[in-house]
Amino acid sequence: MREAIALSIENVKNGGGPFGAVIVKDGKIIARGVNRVTASNDPTAHAEVSAIREAAGKLGRFNLSGCEIYTSCEPCPMCLGAIYWARLDKMYYANTKTDAKDIGFDDSFIYDELELKPADRKLPSETLLRNEAIKAFEMWDTKADKIEY
Repeated sequence: MREAIALSIENVKNGGGPFGAVIVKDGKIIARGVNRVTASNDPTAHAEVSAIREAAGKLGRFNLSGCEIYTSCEPCPMCLGAIYWARLDKMYYANTKTDAKDIGFDDSFIYDELELKPADRKLPSETLLRNEAIKAFEMWDTKADKIEY
């Protein structure tokens, strides 16, 4: 955890957001990540996502079971989703989402939006061409050699 915190502090000094994360396997750090959203103009460049990408690349697999993540702050909804998709065994965090909200990183609106039906969300959305798109799902469903994740 101290390494994740140190990364977050160093990242602020280098012009990034106050977030750091490390992924550990067998007691050793195998990946590090910091928030580089503004530096890379990438809204997905959060510390946790960056660490997950590095770990997956190093291990050569998308399933990170057998690993744990230490993050300097309770993850946002996107990062939490990525952590679940990566199948990490455990998550540790230092600052809370309330701490993040107090300094301007408020993700509560996303959590609130997820509870709503798509038609009631602030982001307008509608279904288009489902009859065409469903073909890919049907192909996937019957594919014998698919790699499930």
